[in-house]
Amino acid sequence: FSLNLAADCNAVFKALQPIFQEQGMTETVHNWEDHGYLVTYIKKNGSFANLRIHPHGLVLVDLQSYNDHVKGREEVDQLLNKVEERMKELFHSNIKRVKRLPATLRGGVIDRYWPTADGRLVEYDIDEVVYDEDSPFQNIKILHSKQFGNILILSGDVNLAESDLAYTQAIMGSGKEDYTGKEVLILGGGDGGILYEIVKLKPKMVTMVASNIDQMVIDGCKKHMRKTCGDVLDNLKGECYQVLIEDCIPVLKRYAKEGRMFDYVINDLTAVPISTSPEEDSTWEFLRLILDLSMKVLKQDGKYFTQGNCINLTDALTLYEEQLSRLYCPVEFSKETVCVPSYMELWVFYTIWKKQTDI
Repeated sequence: FSLNLAADCNAVFKALQPIFQEQGMTETVHNWEDHGYLVTYIKKNGSFANLRIHPHGLVLVDLQSYNDHVKGREEVDQLLNKVEERMKELFHSNIKRVKRLPATLRGGVIDRYWPTADGRLVEYDIDEVVYDEDSPFQNIKILHSKQFGNILILSGDVNLAESDLAYTQAIMGSGKEDYTGKEVLILGGGDGGILYEIVKLKPKMVTMVASNIDQMVIDGCKKHMRKTCGDVLDNLKGECYQVLIEDCIPVLKRYAKEGRMFDYVINDLTAVPISTSPEEDSTWEFLRLILDLSMKVLKQDGKYFTQGNCINLTDALTLYEEQLSRLYCPVEFSKETVCVPSYMELWVFYTIWKKQTDI
């Protein structure tokens, strides 16, 4: 409850006290002269409530219940309804705002809460744990969402859902490129989505390689993310593609030394780091190294596609764009913002190409 006026903490406490006492809850009161009241109410079944009354006019009620059945939830709602009714009787039109948040399920068998890139907590409609394994590199989860389908989550980071074709299309150039007969290099992409979509476009050859690509990610996705990857992960070689389970750094260096060149390089390894101190962050060093090596194997008229990060991380995105001026060759870039369904946020994608110089 947010009030339009200062709160008489003792009056609020006395007004709400009977509601909790009727529930047979044991009361403990903490009173600070200048900082209001904190009252805790504990029930015999382990449920408890915290009533925090701030003198400036903020009243908070936090109720935790161990009842996980319909009757228990109804009892919680009834108690909160009584608190709301009593507060309205007490303050009438002086309540500026009443905000009741939905219940948070803690310690549930299925974890439905995952953070966005900019630190907001999102509750997903997860109803099943499809796959949950620890590889030598990371924890791999595939969870089922009623609206997004199966979602790949790597070490707590939402990577891709079966609903997220928009991500795959954006990191391929948003349908503006002709991949027919082209040489394509994919860095990362262990979920198989990019490979699956490009193979449909009749390229000459697609090579997919990643830094410490995780075979367990591929195994999980080819079984549980088939709407995303189709059948391309069933075999590591196809008519126009190959998947290399190798560290991409030595592979890129080898290709550069051999003079092998690609029409397109698609970097799906990692998002732009959130840290804004690149000199102190090894992830930024890795990112710059990948960029430089990629430019060395990119044809003069080729294009490099990559994800950035969420649109709200403006400092990190600006810093990434500054890194582009530090590469061994001059480059130009464009970017677009795309809504990726399961991310529940707008995501920035980059197209980078070598700057054409006059001879």
